[in-house]
Amino acid sequence: MATNAPVIDIREVTRTYGEGPPALTDVSLTVHTGEAVAVLGPSGSGKSTLLNLIAGLDRPSTGSVTVDGLRVDGLNESGSARYRRTRIGMVFQFFNLLDDLTVLDNVLLPAQLAGVSRAEARRRAAGLLEHLGIDRHAGTHPGRLSGGERQRVAVARALMNRPALLLADEPTGALDSASGEDVRKLLTGLNTEGQTLVLVTHDLRLAESCATRTVELVDGRIVRDTHRATAVAR
Repeated sequence: MATNAPVIDIREVTRTYGEGPPALTDVSLTVHTGEAVAVLGPSGSGKSTLLNLIAGLDRPSTGSVTVDGLRVDGLNESGSARYRRTRIGMVFQFFNLLDDLTVLDNVLLPAQLAGVSRAEARRRAAGLLEHLGIDRHAGTHPGRLSGGERQRVAVARALMNRPALLLADEPTGALDSASGEDVRKLLTGLNTEGQTLVLVTHDLRLAESCATRTVELVDGRIVRDTHRATAVAR
């Protein structure tokens, strides 16, 4: 499934804030097309900082971040927003859906912001809702759905612009066990279909069932990079 084309290429990144210790120190990471990488570590280990750097929501103090061939750390504010609309999809712990919009309108929003024609956006949205098993909820508002269903809507929204990379920040963290298992199966299926994933999670079951690779952070450094077949300790 993986190819030689890197989707993420992070080189010698350090991120400091004020006078405190670095949130990340000399982190290098390459993620190839088709991989599903789970980023693990205790609170304060640098997981969220790493995700924000990949998403273009933060910039490294030193080093470089390249995603889908684009130097993300060199983008201005409008370039970063365009990058997030067109190159990546993001899924959050608490869904971040707009409750005053229907499921369909939530899913359509990224394509509308990216300038996709209305007809094409509706075609994509209909296909995603059907593929993810939530087409019957197209006219429903998110507040009437279960947690697992809302996360499926969030995933559909994240996939609308056909991103090279799907980022997920604790995607099962706000779900009960049954809904969490539903989302684990969904993300595993997407990766099987070829979608590149990076998951920040405390959910070891998600990492074990979905990830083809786990990266462990401690005190802002990668201490272990484990593939399913091999483990590399640093």
